[in-house]
Amino acid sequence: MARVLVVDDAAFMRMAIKNMLENHGYEIVGEAENGAVAVQKYQECRPDLVTMDITMPEMNGLEALKAIMKIDPNAVVVMVSAMGQEAMVKEAIMSGAKSFIIKPFKADHVLETIRKVLS
Repeated sequence: MARVLVVDDAAFMRMAIKNMLENHGYEIVGEAENGAVAVQKYQECRPDLVTMDITMPEMNGLEALKAIMKIDPNAVVVMVSAMGQEAMVKEAIMSGAKSFIIKPFKADHVLETIRKVLS
C-alpha cells in the first residue's frame, strides 16, 4: 500500500488521519506539525502521498506544497482545509496539489479522495 506523510499542526488531527489510513492498509512513514518539518520529512521519507493542512505555524501548507513541488514535481499532495478557505484551496490546486479534503471530514470521503489521486 501507499506510504503517507501526514502534516497538521493539531496532534489530534494527525492521529485521526493516521489511524484512519493505517486501518485501511496505508503505511504512515512520517508526521509533521508544520510546513518546514513537512518539507524536511518529505526529503527524508519520499512518501507516495502527503496530506497537508493549510493553516500551520512557521510555514503554512501552501508554502510547504510549493517547496515540495520544487523538490519533486511529481509529488502527490492532498490539501486538508477548514471551511471558508476556498481561495487558498484554489491556489493550492494551481500550485500542484492533486485534490483537497474539507474539515471536518468523513472517513469514506478521505479514503475515496486518496484512492483517486493515487490511481
